[in-house]
Amino acid sequence: MTAFVLNEKTKFLFSILLALIIFLLYPIRVNAQDIQRENYKLSIAETIEFAKSQNKWVQTANIEEMAADEDHKDAFTAALPFINVGSSYQRFSDLTLFTDGLNHSTSGPRKPTPNSAALGIDVLFTIYSGGKLRSIQKEQTSRFKIAKLNTRETSGNIALQTADQYLDLVRLQEQQKFIQDQLKRAQLRLKNINSLYKNQKVTKSDVLRAEVALSNVELSLQQNENDVAITNQKLDNLINVPDSVMIVPSDSAGMPKPDISSLKNLIESAAVTSFAVQKAAENVEVQRAKLSGVKSNNMPSLSFYGNYGMNYPNYLFFPPVNQAYSIGFVGLKMQYSISSIYQNKNKMAAGKLRIKESEIQQEAYTDNVRIEIKSYYIKYAEALHRISVNERSVEQARVNYGIVNTKYLNQLSLLTDLLDADNLYQESRLNVVKAQTDALAIYYHILFTSGNL
Repeated sequence: MTAFVLNEKTKFLFSILLALIIFLLYPIRVNAQDIQRENYKLSIAETIEFAKSQNKWVQTANIEEMAADEDHKDAFTAALPFINVGSSYQRFSDLTLFTDGLNHSTSGPRKPTPNSAALGIDVLFTIYSGGKLRSIQKEQTSRFKIAKLNTRETSGNIALQTADQYLDLVRLQEQQKFIQDQLKRAQLRLKNINSLYKNQKVTKSDVLRAEVALSNVELSLQQNENDVAITNQKLDNLINVPDSVMIVPSDSAGMPKPDISSLKNLIESAAVTSFAVQKAAENVEVQRAKLSGVKSNNMPSLSFYGNYGMNYPNYLFFPPVNQAYSIGFVGLKMQYSISSIYQNKNKMAAGKLRIKESEIQQEAYTDNVRIEIKSYYIKYAEALHRISVNERSVEQARVNYGIVNTKYLNQLSLLTDLLDADNLYQESRLNVVKAQTDALAIYYHILFTSGNL
């Protein structure tokens, strides 16, 4: 009984020891994984090119475009002659003849032979079909163009998302530098306040408020680090690389911004070059091609056809002869469906209405693009102005913080004023970076909306 208890205690202690080892080693393993992360320094242009070539949605769009290309080729292949080859063989049973109802019957072999076989080839070539083949070809040509536009739009959309995430990562990383600077100021401020408190020049309340302010900055730094990790993971997904890859932006928020005058051509041509407008225009052509196909049903069709084959036995003569023979023919075949006169009436009306619907949709897309692109143009001008205003505010806020900090150390101002000055300085620096990244984000939205991304 004692041995059993000792054994159980030994197992329990061993379990605790194993858990402690796992607990202690786990952070080491996580840190090792962090060390193994691969850092790649990329510019925004390089990151966008990666996304446009490697993103999975772009790959699926490319595959769909290739499938549409095959359908397009098939529409032209349909104009080629149809050639069929066939063969058959039959073995007949004895022939049974009945007389006087089913009372009397006689049986005998099938004349001239119980065997029958055929081998032949036939050709059909459409000479005229009222324009049906041409309408199918036009429809598939437009559908192929739409597939190409879909690929470009998907690629542009992924590029836009990539640019947004890249600029967000730039903003977060520069924001992290500012928070680290603020953390140093908060630590130095707390140290100075503690010295003043020891000399009984400030109250305990100032010490506590300085500690709270320092804690808030530390929390902001941790939150920003988490946001950087999340944004980097989204960027990895867009460019289709492993999550272990860390993208380090080589561009900064202060990278050159395009002059607003250089965007006028994009703004003016957007109503024509936009992906949505181009697809709407091709959809109108698809509906017109469909209507042309419906109209072709009211027209006659003319075909050339021929056949050549070998048959056994010879049934061309009477009585049939136990021999094989070969024969062929060529000819023309014309057909006209009289029922199309009344059956196509409603189809024609529906086709015309769908064309009208597509044309109105094209106009609606054009109006939307025109409004959207002008809105981005106005916002871009506003963002550029905001950058210059915020850059002036940073210097003013920095000088103000220095003045208030000196006054507080000389007990000529309150801690509240010092914290407000610090927050104002921090906010002004963040506003500059945000205004710069917002301007670039708007620029990429203009490129996408105008169909140039």
